[in-house]
Amino acid sequence: MTRRTDWAEYEFGAPGAPRGRGIGGGDGSAADGDAAYDDGTGQGGMRGADSGGRRRGGGTRAGGSRDGGPRGGRGRGRRTFGDAAAADGGTSSESRAEREEPPGDPVERARAICLRLLTGTPRTRKQLADALRKREIPDEAAQEVLSRFEEVGLINDSAFADAWVESRHHGRGLARRALARELRTKGVDPVLIDAAVSRLDSEQEEETARELVTRKLRATRGLDRDKRLRRLAGMLARKGYPEGLALRVVRQALEEEGEDTDFPGDEPV
Repeated sequence: MTRRTDWAEYEFGAPGAPRGRGIGGGDGSAADGDAAYDDGTGQGGMRGADSGGRRRGGGTRAGGSRDGGPRGGRGRGRRTFGDAAAADGGTSSESRAEREEPPGDPVERARAICLRLLTGTPRTRKQLADALRKREIPDEAAQEVLSRFEEVGLINDSAFADAWVESRHHGRGLARRALARELRTKGVDPVLIDAAVSRLDSEQEEETARELVTRKLRATRGLDRDKRLRRLAGMLARKGYPEGLALRVVRQALEEEGEDTDFPGDEPV
């Protein structure tokens, strides 16, 4: 018997439109070395996308990453939108789908695979299509199931992108450029990506960048000025912040500590 997906853990602002509820601590990004996301296809899908839903998990520490997320903390924390699949195990969920998929009708097989892959972990249409192709589901059957799932709201790339941006920015401190890059790897339409990342304005990005630098600043004390500047600006660059913004924010933070940030031949940033 096919297990029904429990979607009660997600909020819906409109039918079939999940949105993130909670933002956990911690930081990092695909560019920070957190690229080991798994969408169950073996091609690097989302490292969890539970629409920002909060769930506890053993061994996960909020605020314990290298760069320190803007809202992190010590101890066991709640997972962000991008963390849940790592705990669920995208590959293992696909393995369950392989073991339990019903024989015969390819439409039923496709439906069973998709339901199991979607359990607790929203995915984009492309991620599911890749998983079905890997399982050699005929294209006609795959498209029929995927289109039906879109109709009933089990697949909603627009809501996925909105929730991803909200969670990964507030939970991981990622800037618009890094968020767009991650969504592209998940097969989200460029138009939907632009709409999602446009919700973040320049002021919000700069505020988050300052929070990130403030959290990391203490760890750089004792280093020489140049090294502090490079390390802090590099952290922001890996999270997708523009070079000009990163240098300006870092210099201001260092100046507030009494550090001389004037470099010979520098032009104003």
